[in-house]
Amino acid sequence: MKKTILGVIAVCLLNILLSAQDRITGLPFATRSEVIAQHGMACTSQPLATQAAIDILKAGGNAIDAAIAANAVLGLVEPTGNGIGGDLFAIVWDAKTQKLYGLNASGRSPYDLSLQYFIDKGIKKVPSHGPLSVSVPGCVDGWFELNKKFGKLPMKEILKPAISYANEGFPLSEVIAYYWNSNSKLLENYTGFKEIYMPNGKAPAKGEVFKNPYLAATLEKIAKGGRDAFYKGEIAQKIVDYVRQEGGFFSMRDFEDHHSDWIEPVSTNYRGYDVWELPPNGQGIAVLQILNMLENYDVKSMGFGSAEYIHTFVEAKKLAFEDRAKFYADPDFNKLPIKGLISKTYANERNKLINPNRSAKVYPAGNPEHGNTIYLTTADKDGNMVSLIQSNYRGMGSGMTPGKLGFVLQDRGEMFSLDPNHMNKFEPHKRPFHTIIPAFITKDGQPFISFGLMGGSMQPQGHVQMVVNLIDFGMNLQEAGDAPRICHEGSSEPTDEKMTDGGIVYLESGFDYETVRKLLGKGHQIQYTNGIYGGYQAIKWDAKNKVYYGASESRKDGQAAGY
Repeated sequence: MKKTILGVIAVCLLNILLSAQDRITGLPFATRSEVIAQHGMACTSQPLATQAAIDILKAGGNAIDAAIAANAVLGLVEPTGNGIGGDLFAIVWDAKTQKLYGLNASGRSPYDLSLQYFIDKGIKKVPSHGPLSVSVPGCVDGWFELNKKFGKLPMKEILKPAISYANEGFPLSEVIAYYWNSNSKLLENYTGFKEIYMPNGKAPAKGEVFKNPYLAATLEKIAKGGRDAFYKGEIAQKIVDYVRQEGGFFSMRDFEDHHSDWIEPVSTNYRGYDVWELPPNGQGIAVLQILNMLENYDVKSMGFGSAEYIHTFVEAKKLAFEDRAKFYADPDFNKLPIKGLISKTYANERNKLINPNRSAKVYPAGNPEHGNTIYLTTADKDGNMVSLIQSNYRGMGSGMTPGKLGFVLQDRGEMFSLDPNHMNKFEPHKRPFHTIIPAFITKDGQPFISFGLMGGSMQPQGHVQMVVNLIDFGMNLQEAGDAPRICHEGSSEPTDEKMTDGGIVYLESGFDYETVRKLLGKGHQIQYTNGIYGGYQAIKWDAKNKVYYGASESRKDGQAAGY
């Protein structure tokens, strides 16, 4: 009897422990509820940035002002993914004109560097770090373009939170501290890096208060002197001098000639919802290509996490990425068949190549008719919404850290091809192929969801999975981001790497072994991995109840907040 009672007690205690981990509502993998608010919403990868955005909204700023403020703070508190040495892309829903606007604020290669230089030196691939990988930082010009076209508050007010945190310091959060430490080991020998990012000779740890007075001074000059303070004055000259000293090719002309471009977003309709992306030089249209192929399948009946769904998704991804490797490049240097690539007719043709029972080792590119980032999204009481992504590319970028400016330069130039016949080949004053992409969904011409996530080639794969999770599998905004993810690696790249063995399908924990067994039977190479596909943020507009829903990435340090 005593053993029986003890057994019952043990079971009860176990149930109590288990119930503490389970949610009362929602799917079992959901980490928390969506955030719901009426007047405004901000979702970023670091709570201090989210709160800065909310403060800007409460002070009378709009979603555009809030997005810039959050991005500026993130450049300080999460330099492992972004900063003013990097590029920016955005999609803005303007409530006044009831229209989407796209901004390409990516920078170009140096005028004084040519493909012939690499050939003469016997360099087969643009280095991942160092002076040859840098391109002009487009972020600051992007801020001022956004503010000039849509903003309400002056940039002096918008940059105040970042300047304050840079001077007074902030405590490092957990995931950012982890990446900061690993990046520092790789970049510590580049001139200037240690002085800014490794006080006392080491990377700051979780909870340690970090200050960046050099960045504060740079931001103060930008706030006072405008975008020209960055591109035509002392800051640009310091960057040019530093990169030249390190063996690079920047000139003042590279900065003086820099400009962002307002561009038209492109879309496809997926089961009644219009999914919007930006055209190349980014990879956003890969999302539309994959969705066009998936629309031909009854994905809902396949079920989330099924081998049938994962196989179909991976094969569609492979097909789209072969086109990505061939066609995605700077449109100023190439005539790109964008309409053909995202057409339903073309998707139907490509779909014929998918074998439902077998993974393809290699796919041909079609002939249509003619690594770390941050993502954030904001919305305001007037109905404006911003989908913004900004990046240094490989974590903390090139390692090139111009003296006493407080930031590192991006290494986006690594994405150029050195094949003279490639659309994405290196040329002077050219934008490289870009991985960072913001996204937006409308329904019947009205705003529905602003969303995105980070992760190089994972980004279009992640966008598709979010759309499918929301539309086909009926998940809510937070569940869609928390659901275990799929990442296929091995398709051809715009830097000349070719897929020959079908690649590897990486699965997060949460997919059962029966699914894995079936995928192996179809010829896929499978590997389980930790949750590396982070950075998801999203805002949904509920037109019926007139409220915003917000969601933030559970794999990182972020926060969704509203008021």
